[in-house]
Amino acid sequence: MSAVAKSQSHAPKGTPKPSPAALNAAAASFAALTARLDYLSPEDTELVRRAYRFADEAHLGQLRNSGEPYITHPIAVAAQCAEWKLDAQALMAALLHDAIEDCGVTKPELIERFGAPVAELVDGLTKLDKLQFNTREENQAESFRKMLLAMARDVRVILVKLADRTHNMRTLADAPREKWGRISRETLDIYAPIAHRLGLNQTYRELQELSFRHLKPWRYATLSKAVAKARGRRRDLIQKVQKEVEAAFSAAGMTLRIAGREKTLYSIYRKMEEKHLSFAQVTDIYGFRLIVPNVIACYTGLGILHQMYKPLPGKFKDHIAIAKLNGYQSLHTTLVGPAGVSVEFQLRTEAMHVVAESGVAAHWLYKAAEPNAASNDRLGTKWLQSLLDIQDETRDAAEFWDHVKVDLFPDAVYVFTPKSQIMALPRGATVVDFAYAIHSNIGDHTSAARINGDQVPLRTELKNGDVVEVITAPVSTPNPAWLGFVRTGRARSKIRHYLKTLAHAESEGLGEKLLAQALRAEGLSKLPEEDEEHQALWEKLLRFTGNRTRSELLTDIGLGKRIASIVAKRLVAMLTELGERPDALLLSRERFISHETVSQGAVTLDGSENSSVRFALCCRPIPGDSIVGYLGHGEGLVVHTEECGVGQRLRHKDSERFFAVEWADEPTRAFETGVVITVRNDKGVLARVAATLADAEADITHVEMADETPQDSTDLRFVIAVRDRAHLDAVLRAARRTASVLTASRTIPAP
Repeated sequence: MSAVAKSQSHAPKGTPKPSPAALNAAAASFAALTARLDYLSPEDTELVRRAYRFADEAHLGQLRNSGEPYITHPIAVAAQCAEWKLDAQALMAALLHDAIEDCGVTKPELIERFGAPVAELVDGLTKLDKLQFNTREENQAESFRKMLLAMARDVRVILVKLADRTHNMRTLADAPREKWGRISRETLDIYAPIAHRLGLNQTYRELQELSFRHLKPWRYATLSKAVAKARGRRRDLIQKVQKEVEAAFSAAGMTLRIAGREKTLYSIYRKMEEKHLSFAQVTDIYGFRLIVPNVIACYTGLGILHQMYKPLPGKFKDHIAIAKLNGYQSLHTTLVGPAGVSVEFQLRTEAMHVVAESGVAAHWLYKAAEPNAASNDRLGTKWLQSLLDIQDETRDAAEFWDHVKVDLFPDAVYVFTPKSQIMALPRGATVVDFAYAIHSNIGDHTSAARINGDQVPLRTELKNGDVVEVITAPVSTPNPAWLGFVRTGRARSKIRHYLKTLAHAESEGLGEKLLAQALRAEGLSKLPEEDEEHQALWEKLLRFTGNRTRSELLTDIGLGKRIASIVAKRLVAMLTELGERPDALLLSRERFISHETVSQGAVTLDGSENSSVRFALCCRPIPGDSIVGYLGHGEGLVVHTEECGVGQRLRHKDSERFFAVEWADEPTRAFETGVVITVRNDKGVLARVAATLADAEADITHVEMADETPQDSTDLRFVIAVRDRAHLDAVLRAARRTASVLTASRTIPAP
């Protein structure tokens, strides 16, 4: 049940039962509902009646804030679902949607009485009130996650939910005033976009209007008066245009159904806000919708209109050839009518009109003779399926909702694959979004791309009509930087899932190294194998650490959540009980050569460790420096130089978290370090210094200058990537020989 329905008060104990008149009103309402069920078989109608009786009994004694019997709400929700011609199961769920939450009815009871499908629908609509969350936002995110996943499995869930929210918004005036803002904002931010995404345009517009009316009552009233006044002034003009259009179509022998279309108050308000316009400057308040017999008639009708009035350049859109993401199809054109007034026309067939107004609900409202997969894709099912894909990678409710919100605003661009297949993506989508939209495997291995035959960066935003070709390579993997520019929830969740998996795999490897190193310090040369002989040992150790698997324990050690030396001591004690003694020779050698609290058998670093090892920004160690490793809390191994003041303070405070680390003989990449170069304030000095650094094969990754007022000299601070200490020394020597350079040295961290 939505937040509004929850706000409807239940009758306290001792409240007298509703009067016969009120009960009669409820019954009369159901009679009105029955009149709308003529599309159902008598058997299905009887099932709906049974659900009504059960709901009526369950809600007996409960009243809404308006004083009406509570049953009037489920009836109204079912009536909206009947407008969409939903099946009997959906109507039953609509009548029962508050039964679990408000009446103590259990899911097994619903299964027994009405069957599993109906119970699943009701469960998908039930909020998670019984679970405890840290914040209201977390509760809300978890609730939406549940609802959206239920909706991805069965779209009827969201149709009933939207009917529920629509009726609650219609009766929001009965709820306490302080709740209007929160409920209206939630409707505007979440339910209206979902309705739009699924093509339920009539519901979308109504939810927006009702939200606007309760969020900004004064502006709503002002705009309403202005539109009514303008409607009066332009009535003659609109009637003239309508007569001229009807006459032109009649002369061409074309049948036509024409209807006026007025822009909603909320869309007028949004246009005024976004484009900083006055009401008088909003020109496309009125328009016409032309319903014609077939697709050919749409294009023929367009020709007739363009012969009558001049079209505005850039205002023609063909949504028939390229349908919108939510399945919407129509031709749009804006023409300059009599007296220079701009008038928008939409041309569509009857079938397109049904889909335009009802979106996914058109599956029930209008069934084509031969429904095919392509039309189903248009009706939002692709997006619903993508919700399940995102859920596979994202178990956290708030993160899941963040991904979904990105896809809720379907302002789309339409691009082509090299084989001329049309792909619809949200506006602002990039090459990487396109790659993941084709297949996650293509996205994961994207290395380069071409748009219209030209090589482009992966962050390039796509434009309508682009032909996009993605180039993959087996060695390419998702880059964390992609998260900074991808637009779709699918791409974002796939990238995050890959990076999380990779980080855990690397952390497990690091944890194994650290535990093996700690065991050497205790006199054991290697980790016990995970075989039958040691299975009981590992199970006992896992009970001690609280981990479920050996892999999880090693990952926790690598992330710094467990101390390797403590785990090693416990493991040695257990092995001793089994009769496996530490090697006395190894133990004495390790202790003899150990340095303070840092054990030998150092972890070797070559730069390929990625997320499991970080090089501290305070001292920026490079190969050739004396280094130590600090196992941070949940952040893996952090490497400091021996002289680093931050590292020394940490060692003094938390010595058991320090481990011996050493550089590999041949590191696999360059490492960043800071240098400060003091120069005279001569013309072009920065360019000369940068060129010198580049000639010395040092990559500049960051540069900044002192903020003080210009003087004779200034400090240029660079972060550069070098191979090792020897390479750094060569770079600094080259810098000192450059004209206008006074001094050049490595940045030394504060003690």
